[in-house]
Amino acid sequence: MQKIGFIFDLDGVIVDTAKYHYLAWRKLANELGFDFTKEQNELFKGVSRKRCLEILLDIGNIEADQEQFNRWMVDKNIDYLAYIEKMDASEILPDVPRVLTYLKARKIPIALGSASKNAKPILEKVGLLPYFDSIVDGNSVSKAKPDPEVFLIAARNLGVDAKKCVVFEDAVAGIQAANKAGMLSIGIGDADILSEASHNFKDFTEIDDNFLEKLLN
Repeated sequence: MQKIGFIFDLDGVIVDTAKYHYLAWRKLANELGFDFTKEQNELFKGVSRKRCLEILLDIGNIEADQEQFNRWMVDKNIDYLAYIEKMDASEILPDVPRVLTYLKARKIPIALGSASKNAKPILEKVGLLPYFDSIVDGNSVSKAKPDPEVFLIAARNLGVDAKKCVVFEDAVAGIQAANKAGMLSIGIGDADILSEASHNFKDFTEIDDNFLEKLLN
């Protein structure tokens, strides 16, 4: 088994696709006759598409049969894909390539652990796919975070004991999932919101090589 593995969430950690999710959900809400605010969008962080739609319909007090529910999920994703079609390397969050390059140079196995069902095409568009040894996304799991399934599968794919994995997350549900898996959780974002994380940083510009070296040792 490998000594240590690193697992990254996608949205809000590597790239900021959350803004595109928000625009697509707001468009659907508007079509259904109500508004959807950025504050309400916080409820969607780290949550599956199905659960997001359930929350959205609760907000709008709208009921739907399964056929209509499925149609709205497809409609939202079509709108979202139209937004991410235009993505390029400029969408990568600050210093993410530096950290990935640092780990790759030391032959550390790296996985993506994300609820997104579009993770691979996004990584391809921004040019980061070659850094990842395993992609575990919404197409690979049956349980959403805070269930640890996505991270446990990633650890297994990397050949690393779960307790030897480091997870970078920007959502409470993701931090909880990492903690449940027995992994070291690193919150990227608001430390007050991500207080359950083992370490907190505003973004990767605050993570220096010394800290990475300590993680490796």
